[in-house]
Amino acid sequence: MTKLRPATPADLTLLRRWDELPHIVESDPNDDWGWEVELARTPDWREQLIAEIDDRPIGFIKIIDPAREDSHYWGDIAPNLRAIDIWIGEAAYLGKGYGTQMMQLAIARCFADPFVTAILIDPLASNTRAHRFTNVLVSNLSNQDASATMTALFIA
Repeated sequence: MTKLRPATPADLTLLRRWDELPHIVESDPNDDWGWEVELARTPDWREQLIAEIDDRPIGFIKIIDPAREDSHYWGDIAPNLRAIDIWIGEAAYLGKGYGTQMMQLAIARCFADPFVTAILIDPLASNTRAHRFTNVLVSNLSNQDASATMTALFIA
């Protein structure tokens, strides 16, 4: 069973290693996560989470309130939204359903706040695997709960 726990400075070496793996670089080639600084920060608008299976770390999730995050990546955006970044660390865990489990947990966390109206995700346009994954999630979410909205923006 997949579970989420807060990422901490103790995860620095693991996250740095994952961040250099080919499948991570391919999905996020120009990002500097600033792990040394960001793992020590815990702003109330962000959660950084490690996904685990049987206490083994397998992936990373970041959930933010895009209206409040400090880089303003999403620009001038409405309140009561969340944005999710997700990736599986080791390639051996890809294609086994763990990403789906991770997203289900992240989506539940987002909509646990009764004021949240939608979730944003933005895989690169070139990341076709993420597009397929996202389309299935959006479709399944829409079929389960018409009041929940998930928006996928495919970034070039």
